[in-house]
Amino acid sequence: MKILAAISFFVAVCADSTIPVVPGDNSHYVEGVSRYIWMPDGEGNPLLVDLHAPVPVDFLLSRKGKDNKYFLYTRQNRNDYQALVKGDVNSIRNSNYRDDRPTKVITHGWMHNGKTELMKQLKEAFLDDADVNVIVLDWSSTARNFYSLAVRAVPDVGVQLAQFLDFVFDTAGGNWDNVHLVGHSLGAHVMGNAGRAASSRPMRVTGLDPAGPQWGGNAKALNRSSATYVESIHTDGGVLGIFDPISHADFYPNGGRSFQPGCFTNSCSHSRAVLLFASSLRSNHLQGRLCADLNEARRNKCTGSPFVMGTSQLSKRGTGLYALATGAKYPY
Repeated sequence: MKILAAISFFVAVCADSTIPVVPGDNSHYVEGVSRYIWMPDGEGNPLLVDLHAPVPVDFLLSRKGKDNKYFLYTRQNRNDYQALVKGDVNSIRNSNYRDDRPTKVITHGWMHNGKTELMKQLKEAFLDDADVNVIVLDWSSTARNFYSLAVRAVPDVGVQLAQFLDFVFDTAGGNWDNVHLVGHSLGAHVMGNAGRAASSRPMRVTGLDPAGPQWGGNAKALNRSSATYVESIHTDGGVLGIFDPISHADFYPNGGRSFQPGCFTNSCSHSRAVLLFASSLRSNHLQGRLCADLNEARRNKCTGSPFVMGTSQLSKRGTGLYALATGAKYPY
């Protein structure tokens, strides 16, 4: 990973001597305008990313979602996942998957994988909340690539996930009315594509600080067509996350931007959406207030009707922009 960071930095320096040189400092960054941005790698180290880097034609022609991996966790196997394989009927029938339980599918973002601490936090919170099937989508073979390549792969990763879930339902029962898709960063857009590619619209999609760079105005981004109810939580809007509302209900904790309480980096703020959502699964104390507009949400000065952020409720419905104040430590 350090070699990859060094190569990226060297290429960027050769291409443009005006790029930022202080690792992790994104004070220069303007969403949709800037060419360079510091992003955290899988270990949280700042990696300089060239958002204008060309993507090889052969990559664009390949289908990257075929490398997806799926890990099932239930209350019967909380700590040891069962690998589910598309096309392998026995991997489904011999697992702890049950069609009479709600199915929660969660996934990670760029440079991460399905076994990170953030994914563990989400998995544990869902299982503490209810007796459910938790399926972790691991698309790390593609996500751990240059950012622009990972972005281009997102739609097919989502399509392959939708096809996999249809296979599970055809094999062992279940349906999209009982499905909640949850994704962090690039993973939020993966879930958006999965929802739109599904044979039937999933009941709910939650975007946890959906990735911002290269996603403003992108038709492949998470949007309101991805599920019956789509909700996003914005915690690093305008830098690592997208700031504009893209869901039925968009929440802006502490104004939706860096730095979140207790955070001193964009990476920390970007991850905070995951932790806030995980906390909401155990209680419903995180309550937003309806905002008149995005500027009011940014200033966290909203006084409209209350609406609970997060939770696992499949029947949840709501629209609008909501702001709220949270603390620096769990349960926030």
